[in-house]
Formats: sequence, C-alpha cells, structure tokens
Amino acid sequence: MRHRVGRPVIAAALVLMVGATLLAQRGGFRTYNGNPQYDGKFQFVRMSYAFFGRQQAPWAHDYSRGEENFLKIFNAVSNAPMHVTESSVMAFDDPEIFKNPVIYLVEPGYWEMTPEQAKNFHDYIVKGGFLIVDDFPQWAWSQFDMQISKSFPDLQWQSIDITHPIFHSFFELESLDLPIVYPQLGGKPIFRALFENNDSTKRMYAIANYQNDISEYWEGSPLTSFKPVAEDNEAFKFGINEFIYGITH
Repeated sequence: MRHRVGRPVIAAALVLMVGATLLAQRGGFRTYNGNPQYDGKFQFVRMSYAFFGRQQAPWAHDYSRGEENFLKIFNAVSNAPMHVTESSVMAFDDPEIFKNPVIYLVEPGYWEMTPEQAKNFHDYIVKGGFLIVDDFPQWAWSQFDMQISKSFPDLQWQSIDITHPIFHSFFELESLDLPIVYPQLGGKPIFRALFENNDSTKRMYAIANYQNDISEYWEGSPLTSFKPVAEDNEAFKFGINEFIYGITH
C-alpha cells in the first residue's frame, strides 16, 4: 500500500526538523546535529523529504550507521579526501546540494517533491550532479517515477546489466546479485538508470537500485575487517562503484 506524503506547501525547514528528531532503528541512530561545513571534501549527502507519521521518517532508514560504515570502507580503499565521521542531510530545494557531486535517496515510495524542489533537482542534475536511489521495494516504483517526471518529463528509465561501466568503475563486479534478496522488496535486484536524452551512451543522471537494499548491508556490517569472503563485501563494492562513478562522471 502506498502512503501519500506531505503537501507541496510544506517548507524545507520542516523536512529538516524531522531529521533533528530521528528515531532509533536497529541501533543505528545518532542525533542529527547539523551538516558539516563545506570545505571541498567529499560529503555523504542523504536526501530528506516531508513525512508525517508515527514511525521513523522513511528517508532516514539505516541512518546513520549505514553511511558511517560505508564511509569507513570508502575512505580505506580510496584516496579521495572526505568527511569520514560526519555526513549531511539535505532537502531537494537546498542550494547546498550543488556543492556535492552525488546525492543519496532511500525509500522513494514515500517521496514527493514541490515544484520548487523539482526545479532545483533538475538544475542540480543537468549541471553535473548524480542521484543514487536505494532501499527500493517493488511497490514504490510508480510514486518514484512520478516524482522524477516532475523534473525530467521526457526521460525514461532503462535497465542496465553487468556490462555497464558503473559496475567496473572501481571494483570489477561479476554479478548483479547480492548474497541475500529481501522478499519484501519484490525479488531479484534490478538496476535502472536515467540518461541524458534517453541515450545510454551519454551521461548517466541517476541510478536506482530497484528491488534492492544495499544500505541494509552497510548498516548491519560489524566492520571487523574487510574480508574477501565477508557477506557484506559485495554491498560495499556496489556502493563504492556507484559513488566513484558519480564523482568521476
């Protein structure tokens, strides 16, 4: 069942107020204390949206342990200067997103944009930004696609396979299957992308980890070590490849 979220008149300030009172989830909670000051280093930017309900805001699922664990691995395997122990939460009409090459969204089935947010998001993408969408159950597609169409009404999502360069941008991935597929997400993971002018040879604007939840592995990782046989390794590899691709393209 799809839940409707917010009204277009909800201000971005209210969205961030939700972030200031995040509820705990499986031990991954830390209080939102504001975004780190921009200094040119890479920041993990989690996108927020208006949501009113008794449970935790869907956009905050796996926050903040998911990004904390991911950033430790990302920092360990790359030489990109980054904020490792802190991350950002932003709304889609926040001008600060233009300072960041990649933005990250989860639970898109509850997401709704105002006209101002849709324009800001459009401008961010065409100026070089990149969107990664995760924690994406099957039922969420229609709502997600409707929101994207507010910014890009002429673009169509295209399925991509293991041959696409995004799956080889850092690690050489051999399969699009993760060790565990959560049944409630709808079945086998599917990866879909949005391309400039609907041309898969041109720049990728966004990738959707459809019927997938990569960050669930990040959030649950004990991070005892980075082992070739660890069950969560593939999820970190997928995430690093997507972020590296977004940063470099």
